[in-house]
This record gives sequence, C-alpha cells and structure tokens, in this order.
Amino acid sequence: MFGPNDEVIEEEIVSEEQYEEETIDISRVAKTVKGGKRLKFRVLVVAGNNNGLVGIGLGKSDQIPLAVQKAINSAKRDLIKVPTKARTIPYDVKGKCGSTTVFLAPAVSGTGIIAGGAVRKILDKAGIKDVIGKIHGSSNAVNVAKATMDALKQLKNPAEIANMRGITLKQLFGLQ
Repeated sequence: MFGPNDEVIEEEIVSEEQYEEETIDISRVAKTVKGGKRLKFRVLVVAGNNNGLVGIGLGKSDQIPLAVQKAINSAKRDLIKVPTKARTIPYDVKGKCGSTTVFLAPAVSGTGIIAGGAVRKILDKAGIKDVIGKIHGSSNAVNVAKATMDALKQLKNPAEIANMRGITLKQLFGLQ
C-alpha cells in the first residue's frame, strides 16, 4: 500500500509537469441578500500539456485573480487522458451537457481546429491539431466546455477497443 511519503512524491510529479492554462470565460455573478447584491466573479479555465492531458475548472471569488487561481487548481485536479491518432481524434464522438451537444469528427492533416469558442481552446490544450467540431443547442461557455470534456472522455484507444472485443487490431479495421 501507499505510505504518506509515496503520496507526497506522486503529488510532486503531477505539480512538476508543465501545464498551459487559458481562460475561457470570466463572468460576474450576483447573489441577492438582505442588504442588496453580493457580486462575485466566476472564471472558467482550461489546463493542458499539449500532449493528450486536458482538464477544465471553475473558480469563484470576490476578486478575479483568486477566482482564476481556484479555477486552475480545479482544472489540474480533473485532468483526463485523450487518445490521439496522428494529430486528430480516432473517430466521431458526441458529448452532452444540459441542452448543449458537441459533435467532434476527425479531420485530415492540415485542416486545423475548425470549432468555436470553448471547444477550440480545449482541443488546442489537449494537443489535437486537426478536428472538426460543431455545437448544437445552448452556446453557454460552461455547458459547451463540459460537453466537450464529455466527448473527449468517451474516446478510447483503438487497441483498448480491440482488446475489449477480444479481436486483433487488423480485424477491428477490417484488414483481415
């Protein structure tokens, strides 16, 4: 089992790796209380290493820098591994959050990221260079980001799929 020292070493390894952070959305939110309105800032941030690891985080605070720091910490805690295939995703996938649906499709090399808003920033930080994306339904930045992450979580490596089905990679791609 892990001892206290092992956990500290594991946390150091995660914190040592360099992640790029980018702010997707900053919005002012208000809570109505007895004396009036309490204003806070809500920040949505994406963090990734441009090599298959990406995460999003929300942070709320009275001041923008504190909210950004909270969002970055949240994003680094919720990193996911995205399987890539030659600068793109292996197959078409749909992600959903609320009434927002995000559709992602692989593209040929040189296409670039054809997607808008939060989808583009998340895919860029994940290290995906060629993909086509479409947002259906609500274009709320938070729901679009969560739907994009849902789509990326559904992606599996072709080797994993072949192993799950109990067949070889050649049989999976119809080469045998």
